[in-house]
Amino acid sequence: MIINHNLAANNAIRFMNSNSANASKSMQKLSSGLRINSASDDAAGLAISEKMRGQIRGLDQASSNSQDAISLIGTAEGALNETHSILQRMRELSVQAATDTNTATDRSEIQKEVTQLTSEIDRIANTTEFNTKKLLTGSIGVSTTDGANITQLASTADTKAGTLSFTANGTMAKAASGDLVLTAGVTTASAAGTLNITANGKTYNVGFSAGQSMTDIAKNISSVVDGYTATFDAANHKISFTSNVADADQTLTVAEATATTLDGTIDLSSIAANGIDTANAVNGVKSANASGLVSAGSTFSYQGNEVTVTSGNFTGLKFTLAADAGSTTTASVSGKSITVNQSLTFQIGANKDQNLSLAINAMDSQNLGVSAIDVTTQSGANNAIELVNNAIESVSSERSKLGAYQNRLEHTIANLGTSSENLTSSESRIRDVDMAKEMSAFSKNNILAQAAQAMLAQANQQPQQVLQLLR
Repeated sequence: MIINHNLAANNAIRFMNSNSANASKSMQKLSSGLRINSASDDAAGLAISEKMRGQIRGLDQASSNSQDAISLIGTAEGALNETHSILQRMRELSVQAATDTNTATDRSEIQKEVTQLTSEIDRIANTTEFNTKKLLTGSIGVSTTDGANITQLASTADTKAGTLSFTANGTMAKAASGDLVLTAGVTTASAAGTLNITANGKTYNVGFSAGQSMTDIAKNISSVVDGYTATFDAANHKISFTSNVADADQTLTVAEATATTLDGTIDLSSIAANGIDTANAVNGVKSANASGLVSAGSTFSYQGNEVTVTSGNFTGLKFTLAADAGSTTTASVSGKSITVNQSLTFQIGANKDQNLSLAINAMDSQNLGVSAIDVTTQSGANNAIELVNNAIESVSSERSKLGAYQNRLEHTIANLGTSSENLTSSESRIRDVDMAKEMSAFSKNNILAQAAQAMLAQANQQPQQVLQLLR
């Protein structure tokens, strides 16, 4: 029996302190509702939880950003709705002025309204803003200095900001065509055979049976040969071929595999004599005549008078060249420019580079090609109809694009909400405390602390027994 060291009391004190500390931690968790209140509670869990919290808050903010983007797009689209209405009225006035039941005075009065409507298109384009950002001036899209001759401007995410000055002068591409001329009155194949067709470098063999109608043969050709449509013209006794696109260097050759099988009278096996040989049938806007595009280090393709830049800083830029006055075959633009401005970038995700780019092209009268409309003459009013039609198409294209972006962003918001909800659920399982379980632990630790305190009192009474030995 010793008195200097009360080991039982020390043991009771140790357990009492431990149980009291555990009860205190349980009380802290119950008070905050969190399982992790400091790094010491769960170091790894804290790191994971904080990373998840960053993602959750980023997702919630991205959802808010997307809502703001929809509002911006809605502002632009709403303004273009009014531009559409104005252009429809201008078209109506152009049609009205194009008839010679009007006098010069009548057309002059019509021109007054057209002029005011044009000014209103410019006002809408120059003053439509969202959070002081101008939306329809081309400052966040594409604009040109020659809206009369350069139309249907568009760019992609690959198109870098800058100004492209160029001169273009060429022949608009036309559809390649050719006729396989038959004997008058022949409407069916005379014998079974095959047509050997080479279209744009690809070879096709189209078979036919004896007595098969030329109309059916033409339909078979159209379904088999890529890029070409064939029709049978009974009145002019020929099968006519036409390319489906107007593009540069379309080629087509057609001939019988065996002579006089298609037409029992005419030998169509020789291309030089009677078959079709349409090589390099069309031209386009040649690179040699587009000095600015070439000097800018760009290559481009064309279909008809529609030009698409395929390499260089302006990759993805697309525009249409208007025909020369009174011509349907040539297009020329001299010393004009297209300016590509930096598009808007919407952050629609929680992490780097999770964004969406939006460009809105210039929608003023100059870029829509209606700034110089003059309906004071019949010819001017007649031309105005086409110009306004083109402008309506440009606005329609822009509004369709904006509507598509709005729909996309609505899906983005729904996805962000789902992701945030699921990530919050995961973070909660790591960070939040199970109240029922922790209350049980608190009760246990509290009881153990009280028990240890009682045992300490008992241990402190043990040295009193020494006094009995000293009496």
